[in-house]
Amino acid sequence: MKLLIIDNETPIRQGLQLLINQWCPAISEVYEATGVASGLQSIHQLQPDIVLLDVEMDDGTGFDLVRQLRDPRFQLIFITAHNQYALQAFRCAAIDFLLKPINPVELKEAVDRAEKNIRQHVLTEQLQVLLQQPTKRLPENKIVLKDINSTYFVKVNDILFCEAEGTYTKFHFVNSAPILVSKNLKEYETILEPMGFIRTHHSYLANASRITMYDKTDGGSLVFEGGLSIPVSQRKKEYVLQMLASM
Repeated sequence: MKLLIIDNETPIRQGLQLLINQWCPAISEVYEATGVASGLQSIHQLQPDIVLLDVEMDDGTGFDLVRQLRDPRFQLIFITAHNQYALQAFRCAAIDFLLKPINPVELKEAVDRAEKNIRQHVLTEQLQVLLQQPTKRLPENKIVLKDINSTYFVKVNDILFCEAEGTYTKFHFVNSAPILVSKNLKEYETILEPMGFIRTHHSYLANASRITMYDKTDGGSLVFEGGLSIPVSQRKKEYVLQMLASM
């Protein structure tokens, strides 16, 4: 398999080359590019299977490069220093990323996932989700959800609430069947809280824009469009009421 590293820092590229040689035996060819322009040219010429793409480069960002991709036929793994906006975008799009300095075990795991997940049509839609503004509460914002069989591109505003099921999370929607995803509720709290979701209970995360009523009986619960309801814990009650009052 061919892998292309796009990063403006020579030590990073050299370090990645060494780690890939040591930890990723399935990668037979490794190439380098130093920025957006050379990266796009290399993608066109080399047709790599996997691309490791830096976020911040001298002639633009990894997002600038992504915007110029037409029909990507590779797996994409971003490389980034800690940047909260970037991490939020990657999580919404379910796109793999590595934090600098690169951990060799995490690199190997990301490359292994990429080898098993060469699905170009899915990547194209994931990149569209990546380039949205995930911190804005817009009904057209989307999030990528994956279960054991499928990948779903879900409008955030169609989510009623998320429910913890052990280490899994079940998403409940306005007009479609629930989806069970193999990530925990805390991870989705990080993704969805900036988009108007409220943690109401250790097992529930609610879309505030879909709440129709706070019911005081039986300890307190939130009622959604369609009549579904979830509990509000006593510990969260004051916080939830304050958040609802401010919206």
